Amino acid sequence: MTRQAVSTVVLVLVVIVVFWGMRAGWRARTRRSSTLVPALPAAPAVLGAERLGPVEATYVSTTRAGDWLDRITAEGLGVRSPAQISVFDAGVRITRQGATDLFVPASAVRSATGAPGMAGKVVGGEGLVVLTWQADTDDPRGLDTGLRPKHAADRERLIDALTTLTSGTAPAQEENS
Repeated sequence: MTRQAVSTVVLVLVVIVVFWGMRAGWRARTRRSSTLVPALPAAPAVLGAERLGPVEATYVSTTRAGDWLDRITAEGLGVRSPAQISVFDAGVRITRQGATDLFVPASAVRSATGAPGMAGKVVGGEGLVVLTWQADTDDPRGLDTGLRPKHAADRERLIDALTTLTSGTAPAQEENS
């Protein structure tokens, strides 16, 4: 075997080991985070009035609240994907392409704010909308779900609509002039 062939074989083996390690790490993270999200909340049959939506966005990731690098991978929450977000009286529906949809009940919503980034995306400024919610577990920290609206004008509208779920009030209706 030539020296070049040996180098090629060694390189291929190193790449295989690296990918195997990455996969093993992702699976271990999924096992650990499954205690934080054992199952996704189910959307009710009746969602109530639509407060906002659908807003085109990118679902960035879900992390433990306050720790933007501790990505949750259980239930497909670690998969970045194009999404549409709709806010209803009953909660928030995040319809994702190529990944499991997510519904966050209004009773689980804690807050909504802008942020410069989280695991999977750093945009600077306050370009991400971070929805903080409580999963149906005993973990008091809760979860942060990052969303990047396609249009900058939708960011504040989305934060405002999500915030109405924390206070139980409907958003103010805009007057048509």
